[in-house]
Amino acid sequence: MAKKQTIYDVARVANVAISTVSRVLNGSPYVSEETKKRVQKAIDELDFRPQVNARKLARREAQIIAVALPTFTTPFFNEVLKGIKDRLKDTDLDFIIYNTGSTNPEETLKMFLDRGIPDALLVISINLDQEIGNRLKSAGIPVVLVGAKHDDFNYLYWNNYKGGYLAGEHLIKQGYKEIGMVRSHSKSMVADDREKGFRDVLETYNIPLDDNFFVKGITRKHSGYSEEAGYEAVQIMKERGGLPEAIFCTNDAQAMGVMHALREGKLRIPEDIGVMGYDNIKTAQYLGLSTIDQKMYDVGMMSIDRLTTMIKDKDTSVVQSEIEPKLVARNSSKRP
Repeated sequence: MAKKQTIYDVARVANVAISTVSRVLNGSPYVSEETKKRVQKAIDELDFRPQVNARKLARREAQIIAVALPTFTTPFFNEVLKGIKDRLKDTDLDFIIYNTGSTNPEETLKMFLDRGIPDALLVISINLDQEIGNRLKSAGIPVVLVGAKHDDFNYLYWNNYKGGYLAGEHLIKQGYKEIGMVRSHSKSMVADDREKGFRDVLETYNIPLDDNFFVKGITRKHSGYSEEAGYEAVQIMKERGGLPEAIFCTNDAQAMGVMHALREGKLRIPEDIGVMGYDNIKTAQYLGLSTIDQKMYDVGMMSIDRLTTMIKDKDTSVVQSEIEPKLVARNSSKRP
């Protein structure tokens, strides 16, 4: 195997200092034309290919963005990651994914930071406690949060309260009088806000709140945002005495599990019971599932736009944005 040429070899052949080669590689104006030609000739002779990371290190720029998130196997996070990946194609940045798991993501994120602070950090759907916040502030790296809030950091946050309200209002306006909800296992601002918005709209329209219809499945995978949990929630409602006229699910995966359980029980959707999801993953369109669009792909791209501005322009301002949800009404919630 041929020996890999290094910057030291280029400096030796061109008879210049390593720092001079580095300045030529980085386009510095403080090198004479004669020296540039000599260095370039050495590069060509040696067929030298500079490492991107080495060039960035010389400029003291961020090289790799760490993306921390509870899981990357669900459709919701897949869509966010697609937006991140596609936007990064337009930059010279790379990224690594750190899967914290959904059981205790905050503690796992601390363990990740214990191994070393990344050049830049994108945190998705993980709340920052005081300890993590202080460590990241001390590190002084670009940080953007998605789906979480913190006074000291840039963030893109979905208005989950409004999303829950829109979902409930849609079902009410379709004429449903008994409406249930499939909840998640996690106690988080996201889950709490969606449920609060949903409960508030029922109270506003004087729709009875029956806690027998507010259930969560048994399976804890993905904090209960799963097909299995939706399927189990229907069985639990049946055991408690029956099913409501419509069911609001706090994500589309739950809704798919609910739909499967209802059809298995010979119930028609929406003729016998209406179903509402949340997220608007791609599969929802082909299932005719009414849902709340969170624009996950767009938010992934927006998060990279913000992060690259912080990196390239040394922008230290704090930009905090709220993403408005949008109702997408399809067949699953159309009451005959």
